[in-house]
Amino acid sequence: MSAYVLTDSWTMTRRELAHWARQPVQVLVSLVFPVMLLLMFGYLIGGGRAVEGAYVDYLVPGMLALTMAFGLEGTMLAVTQDLNKGVIDRFRSMPMADGAVLVGRSAADMLQSAIGLVVLIGVGLALGWRPQGGAGGFAGAVGLLLLFRFAMLWVGIQLALVAGRPEMVQAVQILVWPVGFLSNALATPAAMPGWLGAVVQWNPMSQTATAVRELFGGPGGEPGHVWAAVVWPLVLFAVFFPLAVRRFRGLGR
Repeated sequence: MSAYVLTDSWTMTRRELAHWARQPVQVLVSLVFPVMLLLMFGYLIGGGRAVEGAYVDYLVPGMLALTMAFGLEGTMLAVTQDLNKGVIDRFRSMPMADGAVLVGRSAADMLQSAIGLVVLIGVGLALGWRPQGGAGGFAGAVGLLLLFRFAMLWVGIQLALVAGRPEMVQAVQILVWPVGFLSNALATPAAMPGWLGAVVQWNPMSQTATAVRELFGGPGGEPGHVWAAVVWPLVLFAVFFPLAVRRFRGLGR
């Protein structure tokens, strides 16, 4: 059975990757938008109030984490479009493993996210950011970022299945925005009112951003947050993956 799951999921992944060739502009926009945010906050809006050290060393890891939380609208839109065009109904009528369509979708999006991460790291290096945590710390930070992205993708897939229609995606994706902006990605909680700083500290994305800063050896890092940056995405995945698969199985019933 596991062999069928892997084969079916890989088939669905190749289907999603084939869409890249037909939608190059959409792929390009998803890569350029995080770069624009980094440049905007780094040169136009950034100030680094209460940040020790160079703001770019604080900002770049935060932007990497922020990028892993944003950009889910592409995933959500693709799922809802397949739902409304009858594509998923066609797949469900085939002898295919349950959830292979969703796994293929998440695998293709993870590849795009990894490419976007590489591009943003390159821009950060061009701006003068230099990781100081060594090769092991760098690999660990990238791993935490991709783990957080993987969990967020399943949050997006579940929200898309609940939304059901492409026109509802914009309304539903607003639920993801507080996760990104109520965090320490762009500013340290020390510069915020006490109550807001406490909320920010408990944000799962703040845990990832803080842990990544620690592994990169930059300002704002705290070693005690690394375990939380592993646990939070695993909890999100454990909740939203079965919810998405169960809702997918119930479609059309």
